Amino acid sequence: MAAANPWDLASAPSAAGLLLSQLVASGTVTQKNLEIELLKLENDTTDIVHPFYLAQKCDTLQSMNSHLEAVLREKRALRQRLARPMCQGDLPMEAVHHRCMVQLLELAVTFIEKLETHLETIRNIPHLDANLKKMSKALAEMDILVTETEELAENILKWRGQQKEVSSCIPKMLAEENYLHKQDINK
Repeated sequence: MAAANPWDLASAPSAAGLLLSQLVASGTVTQKNLEIELLKLENDTTDIVHPFYLAQKCDTLQSMNSHLEAVLREKRALRQRLARPMCQGDLPMEAVHHRCMVQLLELAVTFIEKLETHLETIRNIPHLDANLKKMSKALAEMDILVTETEELAENILKWRGQQKEVSSCIPKMLAEENYLHKQDINK
């Protein structure tokens, strides 16, 4: 059963046909504008629906299909080839590439050694904001401790200065006390 063409106003009424007829009746759209739009649409879609392009697409799909059928026929042999270990086989390589291979192996070993560190870094990315907040808080606490330590150092220096003054005055005081004590004894 063929569906009604929504662009053909003479066919059975459909929602698109009724809308188009109302637009033509109101003068918003003219029959000529509709025909121009249909021609533009036809020109835009020519390369998609043209039999030549459809035949090319069909040929491509058929060749892909035949390739997939061949793969399915050889599925058992492919599985056996894939199941065989290849690590013990030698891969022929030209001598000019030996140095590059050594460098590549060194890079691979370095990467494997650092892999756990990199994975840990990636795992910590979601916690980055929390860690930054903790670091900011620790930095603020360190600033407070530095300020308190500076004040304590200043107090220690003042106390040391006072102690030096007192220790420098003690011999004078002892000398005076001895002098006065001798004066009391002599009286």
